[in-house]
Amino acid sequence: MDLATISGIVLGLGMIFTAIKMGGSAIIFLDLPSFMIVAGGTISSILIAFPLRDVANAFVMAKQVFAQRKVDPNEVVRVILTIANLSRRQGLVALSKVRTDNAILKKALMLLADGASEEIIEDSLRIEIEALKQRRLIAQEVFRKMGALSPAFGMIGTLIGLVQMLRNLDDPKSIGPGMAVALLTTFYGALFAYLFFLPVAAKLKSRTQLELVNLEIIFEGARGILQNNNPMMIYEKLSSFIPPSIRDAYRPGKGEK
Repeated sequence: MDLATISGIVLGLGMIFTAIKMGGSAIIFLDLPSFMIVAGGTISSILIAFPLRDVANAFVMAKQVFAQRKVDPNEVVRVILTIANLSRRQGLVALSKVRTDNAILKKALMLLADGASEEIIEDSLRIEIEALKQRRLIAQEVFRKMGALSPAFGMIGTLIGLVQMLRNLDDPKSIGPGMAVALLTTFYGALFAYLFFLPVAAKLKSRTQLELVNLEIIFEGARGILQNNNPMMIYEKLSSFIPPSIRDAYRPGKGEK
């Protein structure tokens, strides 16, 4: 579980709720018509703008932001060094027995074990990396668009509430509900956009950048293994992807079982 994401949402909602309670009852901020305008309008527009599959994939990826921890590039380098040592001891065929949850690493190992050429491995992995990048970019765009649309529907709700209020100025009882819709839809639209949609888009972007670094490490590691480079040479190349301040030092035999 990503504690930073969960902590940010909990802290944000907590501070807003506390501020509301300090000013009076929080019940007055609950309004179903306002919520329906913002949530329904945003979802409808997203479904018009994007294919259903892209929207569903975006929410699946957003769920992963909350559920999965970040994979440290140093950890990926250690895995590659372990695999490099295994291939030097037992040959490339032994890599077919390595178990991993990373689909691209699994594909790289199978290509290496099958004796594929460097050109085939490079083309295959590059296609996988570019395809993954495009999927992540679409997910980011879905949430960025939702972040732009929800305040817009908040303004639409405000206009609806003002029209209802102005048409019934002769009925004092209708002024309060109309004004509530007018103001609360703007509140809901801003809350959804700036506490949920846009931060999730930003988190997806940062996760994508980290994942692409890890995939580049896998790609270069596969090339190094194919060229039968020693672990020290492979480490020197792969560590270049990691900032020196967080880079693990190489130790002879590190990564070996």
